[in-house]
Amino acid sequence: MSEKLSIQSHSGPYSVAFDDLLLTEPARLLDGQPHFLVDANVARLYADHLRPILDNHRTLVIEATEENKSIDRIIPVIERLVENKIRRDHTLIAIGGGIIQDITCFIASTLLRGVPWKFVPTTLLAQADSCIGSKSSVNLGATKNILGTFNPPREIFICTEFINTLESKDIFSGIGEILKVHAIDGMAAFDRLSADYDSLFTSRATLLRYIREALLIKQRFIEEDEFDKGIRNIFNYGHSFGHAIESATEFGVPHGIAVAIGMDMANRIAVLRGLLPESHYNRMHPVIRKNYAAFASINIPVEAMLDALMKDKKNTATELVLIFPVGDEANIERVRVVPDEGFRSQCKQFLAEMKA
Repeated sequence: MSEKLSIQSHSGPYSVAFDDLLLTEPARLLDGQPHFLVDANVARLYADHLRPILDNHRTLVIEATEENKSIDRIIPVIERLVENKIRRDHTLIAIGGGIIQDITCFIASTLLRGVPWKFVPTTLLAQADSCIGSKSSVNLGATKNILGTFNPPREIFICTEFINTLESKDIFSGIGEILKVHAIDGMAAFDRLSADYDSLFTSRATLLRYIREALLIKQRFIEEDEFDKGIRNIFNYGHSFGHAIESATEFGVPHGIAVAIGMDMANRIAVLRGLLPESHYNRMHPVIRKNYAAFASINIPVEAMLDALMKDKKNTATELVLIFPVGDEANIERVRVVPDEGFRSQCKQFLAEMKA
C-alpha cells in the first residue's frame, strides 16, 4: 500500500489510495448509505470477492459499452436510483473502468443537483489516467463525449489486483495513456518510460511506479487548470485523432490504443507540416507503434474518420484545434489547423503508412 495522493479541486481535496486489500475487504465500502454502479464484467469475474456489494439491494450492474454511456441509456439508470430512494446525503460508488466512471460522475453531478460519489477504478487506463481530473463525458447519439460535467469523486481506491484479469488489449490501452502523459511531461520522461516499456508487462512494481508517476504528472496540470480552459488542453494529445478513429471503427479499437495511434498520427502530421523535426518522430515512433501493433492493420475508413474529427468539441467554426508536438524539444502544444485538402492528404498518408 503506497502513500495516498491528495488532489486539490474546486470542491475541495480528494484522495487517491493505493489499496490492494480492497478485494479481500469490500465490506468497507458499505459504510454510510452507498448506491453501487458496477461494471457487469467485473461483477462476473469477482462475484465471490464482491458478494457483499452485489447482494446489496442498492447495487446496479451495468454493461460497460459505449452505447450505455449515451444520455438515453443513462436515464433508466437514474430512474432505478430514484426507485431505490437515493437522497442527497447518500453516496454513489462506481466500480469499473472509464465508462462506469463517466456514467456515475455524470449522474452524481445532475441527480438531486449533486450527490457525492467515490470510485474504484478496475482498468489500467482508469487507474493511471481518467480516475483523477473531475471530468465526465457522455455520448449523444453518434457524437462521442459531447455532454459532460466537472465533478471529482470524494475518494478513489486503486486496487491493482483487478489488473490480473484484464485482457491484453486493455493492458495496452492503459499503457497508451501512460505514454501520452509521459510525452506531455517531456522528452526525458518519455524516453525513460520507453526504456522500461517491456518491464511494464513483467514487473508489477514497475507498472505501479508508472501508474503513480502518471497520476503525479497529471495532478500538476489539473490543479492548475481543472476546467480545461488553458494548459490542461494538451492532455488531448492523441485524443482528437483517437476519438475519430474510435468512431470510424465503431469502437473496434480500445480507447487507449486509439490514443496511441492518434499520438503517432499527430507526430507524423507535425513532421509533414514542418512543426516537428523528424528525429523526434523517429525517437517516439518505435514504442508507440509497439503499443498499437495488434491494431495496425485494422481498417479505418478515412472519410468516416475525417468526418468524426470535424465534429470534435474543441474545434472552432472554421478550424480544427489539435494537439501536436512542436519544435526542437517536442513540446506538446495546441495548434489551429484549417481542414483543407492538404491536411486531409496528410491524414490519408499516415493511415496508408500505418498499414505498410
